[in-house]
Amino acid sequence: MNVLQKLRDRIQKKGLRTVLKKLCRRYVFFHSQLIWMERDLVSPVRPCKLKPYPLLRREVITTSNADAFATHFGDRVETMRELAAEGHTGLMYLDDKGNTVAFIWGSQRDYFDRHFYGCWFPVKPGEFFEFGGEMIRAYWGSQLSVDVQLDLWKTMADKGSDKVVDVCDLENIPAVKLHLRMDYQERGQITHVYCLFGRWRFFRDTFYSGSLLDPFRKPAQPSATTAAA
Repeated sequence: MNVLQKLRDRIQKKGLRTVLKKLCRRYVFFHSQLIWMERDLVSPVRPCKLKPYPLLRREVITTSNADAFATHFGDRVETMRELAAEGHTGLMYLDDKGNTVAFIWGSQRDYFDRHFYGCWFPVKPGEFFEFGGEMIRAYWGSQLSVDVQLDLWKTMADKGSDKVVDVCDLENIPAVKLHLRMDYQERGQITHVYCLFGRWRFFRDTFYSGSLLDPFRKPAQPSATTAAA
């Protein structure tokens, strides 16, 4: 299939405005606002209604087992191998065929994200930086989105961490809602990432008070009252 046909199909599926926005973001200019979030590793997560998922096998990602990503994340195999070789801690979840369907990473030292944003994320003593969480579409909206984080939190707590920090793109609404569901708190810091013509990148940090994410929070449920007879 040629490039024009692929572009035509994508426009039909997602609409012209969405496609143009993505092309502009990739080849002309984009500005990402990465909201810093943090959470302790001991407070329980509030119960939530998510669909169950079939039994999966959890493994630590290593340079020797990264081939398990080939089926569903074929373009990430070497990236996974590189991250494991650098000493970061990764967990992957495999189906009954031995294929990775979800994964997540953590780093106890300053993390340079050369694979996506191209900037440094500093990590303070006692913290770990969580990144790279992803799962295939079949598991979206399932309890797995919570369990992968809880598993990583326990793994990193065993390594001496007592706090998880990460960043959330303000335009990624599902990720924002997931962070709120997991009771992350805003740190009051934004890392801005600018990219021009897909080549030149610029970064700066800004700080704020209050909350930028309140509009995404679910309104509190009114308490039930009993009418007087």
